[in-house]
Amino acid sequence: MFDVLPEVLLPGMAKNPRKLFIFLLILTFIVAIIDLPEKLTISIPWQGGRIQKEINPPNINIQVGSLKLQKTFTTHLGLDLAGGIHVALEADMKNIPAESRMSALESARQVIERRVNFFGVSEPVVQHVKSGETYRVIVELPGVTNIDQALSLIGQTAKLEFRELTDDQESTQAAFLFPTLENTQQVDLTGKDLKRATLSFNSNNGEPEVAIEFTPDGGKKFADITKRLIGKPLAIFLDDTPLMWPTVKTEITDGSGIISGGFTFDEAKRLTLQLNAGALPVPVTVVEKRIVGATLGADSVSKSVRAGLIGLGIVALFMILKYGWLGLYADLALFVYGLITLALYRLIPVTLTLPGIAGFILSIGMAVDANILIFERFKEEYRKGKPWQIAMELGFGKAWDSIRDANFTTIITSIILYNPGNWDFLPSSGLVRGFAATLFIGVVISLFTGIIVTRTFIRVLYRGPKGGKA
Repeated sequence: MFDVLPEVLLPGMAKNPRKLFIFLLILTFIVAIIDLPEKLTISIPWQGGRIQKEINPPNINIQVGSLKLQKTFTTHLGLDLAGGIHVALEADMKNIPAESRMSALESARQVIERRVNFFGVSEPVVQHVKSGETYRVIVELPGVTNIDQALSLIGQTAKLEFRELTDDQESTQAAFLFPTLENTQQVDLTGKDLKRATLSFNSNNGEPEVAIEFTPDGGKKFADITKRLIGKPLAIFLDDTPLMWPTVKTEITDGSGIISGGFTFDEAKRLTLQLNAGALPVPVTVVEKRIVGATLGADSVSKSVRAGLIGLGIVALFMILKYGWLGLYADLALFVYGLITLALYRLIPVTLTLPGIAGFILSIGMAVDANILIFERFKEEYRKGKPWQIAMELGFGKAWDSIRDANFTTIITSIILYNPGNWDFLPSSGLVRGFAATLFIGVVISLFTGIIVTRTFIRVLYRGPKGGKA
């Protein structure tokens, strides 16, 4: 029973520890490359001078036909570490019905978030806040210093358009594989003619879809357009970006329609919000703006890294003094843990904030705690006279229940703190979520390194207690 966990996670390899050991070495090498500093200069003395080589951040650049994959591995820092701007926008709801105000506010948040992501901001924080009769959208843009340019971007209202193929493109459907402003032309129908969009479900198969309803004047325009474009595509653009381009099957005269296409629930909900953002433009005014300097972040990072290294060094030294070679293997597993975690931060990517760094340091303690439980169980079994190999396997097996319960409790807590459903009764601050995200990732990786990596190192490298004492 105690040998189940690695068999499930890594079938086949767990039966051959040497193969698993080689796999872990390869994995460590790969994540170490991903973790290379973003600015690394190598200087080598050579014949009285020096040879300098600057290494760029690791990246992926793959192109197969029209498919292109580009990814640069860099560390994303939050507003408190990288600096940037903080903007509070107040929405004018005087012309919006009371029952639609929260929907309009969420629509405005969605549009602004899309805009700042298109702006190239790394992991912006965009959230809405309601206090009494005040409706605001809070925007935090790490790494942005031109506040006027950012305000001109996020302060605009969404523009919804319906477009058809241009005359010279009607002969080929290939031109409509991805519609652009160049191969389409606007029809006399915009977001101003849209009354509302609502999330609905197909009565036959239960799939999510989006129901749209036009104003009386917009309904007449829509009927004329659909009659003229039967058998042809009609594209829906939001902020000059194509959302979808369904083919018109029949004339629509009742001023309403259904947009479907195999949506997931989240996709249909998001499209509904985007369409409502065009139909319910909410004027916003800037009530607060400030630039957050990066010097505070640099100081915080320096102190946090120094504290983390000191704590990590003390923990590593304690493990070696307490458990000898076993402690050294646990420290090596902890090193692998750090490399994998940082690589995941870059791959996902995770925006590191100061509380996020605290979550990472806290998860280090969780990783070491697992090894302490295992080694103490091993010593108990070894003192009972069992061979050290059997005692070690029993130690891993018997400690697993305690390790699982402790870590799963922390995982549940981190999920609650992250608040994935954006519930009002739970925290939604970006700093709290940063702490929760890094803690969650750290605990999950610590389970892997504490059980799989440490166990493999011991199976392959450990030769048993010296002098017969554990």
